[in-house]
Amino acid sequence: MSHEAHGGPRGDRDSVLADEAEGYLLAHVHHDRARREAESLCARMPWLTAAQAEDLTRHYVHQRIGLSRQMLLDVVERAGRLRQEYEDRYADLRRDLLKRHAACACAVLACAGGVSTLACLLAR
Repeated sequence: MSHEAHGGPRGDRDSVLADEAEGYLLAHVHHDRARREAESLCARMPWLTAAQAEDLTRHYVHQRIGLSRQMLLDVVERAGRLRQEYEDRYADLRRDLLKRHAACACAVLACAGGVSTLACLLAR
């Protein structure tokens, strides 16, 4: 296995390309879904002319894509805030654990020193 396949420059570039392709496909799916919904809506309004149906479809798709974009931006923002909260909490927990380990190590060393001193005193 090459270094590039596991986090090297090429692996990062491939990951970015895959993310962009996934985003494009996701956007395309949202657009198609919005268009189908708009066409379904227009089909329930038989009195619309072809031009009116196209105009309604265009407006609906535009509004739906805007709402989807805003929703995704809100999710990304919330995910960023949650990530920061979790990272801060993790750092706090690591710091507390390090303090506890240091305190335990000090206690063990103090006990070992005390036992050693006691052994030396008793050996005299």
